[in-house]
Amino acid sequence: MSITALIAEDEPLLAEHLERELQKLWPQLTIVANLRNGVAALETGLKEQVDILFLDISMPLLNGLEVVEALAEEWPLESKAFPMIVFVTAFDQYAVQAFEKAALDYLIKPLKSERLMQTCQRLQQALAQKTQVPTTTTLEQLAGLFKAAPSDHQSYLKNLQASSGNSVYFVAIADVLYIEAVDKYLKVVTAEREYFIRATLRELKAQLDPEQFWQIHRSTLVQVNAIERATRQESGTLIIHLRQHADQLKVSRLYAHLFSGR
Repeated sequence: MSITALIAEDEPLLAEHLERELQKLWPQLTIVANLRNGVAALETGLKEQVDILFLDISMPLLNGLEVVEALAEEWPLESKAFPMIVFVTAFDQYAVQAFEKAALDYLIKPLKSERLMQTCQRLQQALAQKTQVPTTTTLEQLAGLFKAAPSDHQSYLKNLQASSGNSVYFVAIADVLYIEAVDKYLKVVTAEREYFIRATLRELKAQLDPEQFWQIHRSTLVQVNAIERATRQESGTLIIHLRQHADQLKVSRLYAHLFSGR
């Protein structure tokens, strides 16, 4: 059986070096593409349904973590096991610890042949023994990579400021039902109305209490106390129903474990 891989790395010289080294260390591995940004990696990964992805953490358009998050939402699990992930990163102690805890592999720049050989051996062994972590466990582990690094002096937002015309509204965090990324803005939904603020979901998430707000989709945060129930559709998709609003929110595969009933 042919094993396929995709490389996504925005530094051309490093990307070419990684492909050459992989061809030497693992001649049977088929590199289907060597790409320079996260959007191309996502599109090609889904199209080719590769077995392994070598992803740079820092890339234009989508970074490596965002590529994995989007893949988890769209991957055809019924026909293909979720791919094994190898992150390529500059040294970051927190990131390395997260990768180790999640049983994922990583390569630190500049790449070293000895370390890449170890990675190839681990991947080959997993493939030969069919010991790849089950998909549900893999997604739970990946979800851990999206948590903000812990802070000893973390203080969370109590209010949001949202502009509308000549007015600035102060929205109590306790009143927010959910937050959704829409283009370059965030839509903040309360029981009474919607507000728009100029920020990214990642920026705002880092300022919110993770016990109060759960990420359920790459573009959605929901207040836990606002959830009435979660129901599973025939397709397997989880849908959240809110206590004070008619909107229904989709839960991506990456965060489905939050609603396992434990």
